[in-house]
Amino acid sequence: MSDQSLYVKSSLFGGLLGIFFGAVLGAVTGALSASWSGVQFGALWGIAFGVLTGALTGALTVRTAGTTGGVSTGAYTGMLFGALLGMLGVFIPEAFRASVLALDILILTVIMQGRFEMVVLLMFLLSIIGTAVGAWVGGRNLAARNLHTAK
Repeated sequence: MSDQSLYVKSSLFGGLLGIFFGAVLGAVTGALSASWSGVQFGALWGIAFGVLTGALTGALTVRTAGTTGGVSTGAYTGMLFGALLGMLGVFIPEAFRASVLALDILILTVIMQGRFEMVVLLMFLLSIIGTAVGAWVGGRNLAARNLHTAK
């Protein structure tokens, strides 16, 4: 299999996995608001961040693990990339944080108290998605070795 087709297949597969894991994590995080609209909002943003994280993690896993790295290399690659991508949460507008604080729900007030807390949460969630996608893509791309060759 050529490198180009491995990149494409891994990115598409990673994007699909990212959609699934992102939707689940987003919905669960949105459920903290104790409202159906919060679950929907969280799931939609989870899908958006999940497809981005998944596709880029899939491509990066091919770069770092290739066909010999396996599950662990993919998982660590995804973990690091998800955390680094989550740092972009520093650009979340203050208006969003203020609208969440206006809901006056204790757990959301704690999570959204400041920019630091928001970024740490986003880094954590994207790291989970990246780890799952990287491990799956790394394991899927692993080529079996022939151990019965003449020595």
